[in-house]
Amino acid sequence: MNDVNADLRTHAVRSALLELLAEVGTVTATEAATRLGHSSGLCSFHLRQLERHGLIEEAPHTGGRARPWRLRQNPAATTDSAPTPDEQFGALARGLEDESWQRWLRLRDQAPADLPREEAFSTVAYLTAEEMTQVARTIQQLLARYQDREQRPLARPEGALPVALITRLFPLLPDAPNEAGHG
Repeated sequence: MNDVNADLRTHAVRSALLELLAEVGTVTATEAATRLGHSSGLCSFHLRQLERHGLIEEAPHTGGRARPWRLRQNPAATTDSAPTPDEQFGALARGLEDESWQRWLRLRDQAPADLPREEAFSTVAYLTAEEMTQVARTIQQLLARYQDREQRPLARPEGALPVALITRLFPLLPDAPNEAGHG
């Protein structure tokens, strides 16, 4: 079970680092640790992983031990096809979600028997753009009552475990003529 918890925390740490970089521009592992409440070693490790995945890069600095990081700058990519930082963050988040889900599927038989299994469900609803936005807001409001527990461990009830809550709302587009038969 510890590996599953670590996997979920990994997703949270990397997401928090990307959000912090988007907010402040550049950050060292020590600054990130102070802002996010993690150790500098943990932040340093995840900053290097984000660099490895091409999402961040070392920011110019004057030397010394401090190693500032920033979201990856890609001046050569000026075409519309270059992913924006938001698209890169979204892709990383989805990849980490999928990785966590696959890990759960592999290891769930090793989890304590008293833990609930996954609650997975999906549906198709016919919604207007306004209704889709309202559904997303309603889900966000529902989950907001639990968000403080991430940063405030004392707010967690006894027995609370990290649980991945993933919601994706997107229109189902018709197949393009060149995609017919490829699904």
